[in-house]
Amino acid sequence: MNQSLAYIHPKAKIGKNVKIEPFAYVAEDVEIGDNTWIGPNATVLDGARIGSNCKVFPGAVVSGIPQDLKFKGESTTAIIGDNTVLRECVTVNRGTASKGYTKVGSNCLIMAYVHVAHDCVIGDNVILGNSVQLAGEVEIDHFAILSGGCLVHQFERIGAHVMVQGGSKVNKDIPPYARVGRDPIVFVGLNTIGLRRRKFDSDQVAEIQEIYRIIYSKGLNVSQAITEIENTMPKTEERDQILNFVRNSSRGIVRGPSSTSSVEDDD
Repeated sequence: MNQSLAYIHPKAKIGKNVKIEPFAYVAEDVEIGDNTWIGPNATVLDGARIGSNCKVFPGAVVSGIPQDLKFKGESTTAIIGDNTVLRECVTVNRGTASKGYTKVGSNCLIMAYVHVAHDCVIGDNVILGNSVQLAGEVEIDHFAILSGGCLVHQFERIGAHVMVQGGSKVNKDIPPYARVGRDPIVFVGLNTIGLRRRKFDSDQVAEIQEIYRIIYSKGLNVSQAITEIENTMPKTEERDQILNFVRNSSRGIVRGPSSTSSVEDDD
């Protein structure tokens, strides 16, 4: 471990082969896993739990105090999974009494100037483009990609395998496998390219596309669409994942494209 010119509290728990560059700051209540790199001028504050094989680039701040007036100094954490990269000037605030933690999963790429607010939960293999801003208690499922400059309202949920166009303002939940964009944000089709990269076969993609055709293109309300999908489509993992997401959406799902009569595709 290189600690020359870095400040590392003697009670911090540092794994094997960790490299901490000059002018980094590591506080007392910190745990850092094996083979992780902490870049120069990075700041790792109380409550940080950083996994193995991570990279924290210069200017990043892990486990900063929440920007939430309800926070009363309670003991909380900011968890970073294994193999995750936090690029320059990323900020990941720790949790509040609401959840007690903020979590970024494993194998994530969090690009420069991203802000992850208190009590957010981000799944594995997520990519957040430059300057994405997440408000408090946002949830993002595995393999989602948010392109640069997206703004996500507090409490929103973004499903697995979603692709969000750069600069989008996300103020509704985005169900799994969707591709969304435009201003105001709407459903514009499936994230077909992402699904193919993750080895979804043609039958699975066709099934997901039919589900969203029923939801967005048949003139049904959400309850009617759920009933039709349950009555007409066989039970599968993808079907149930979408239905459970839609049923449990407290803020409502993103609306469909009013100018089109069918679900668009990437082709």
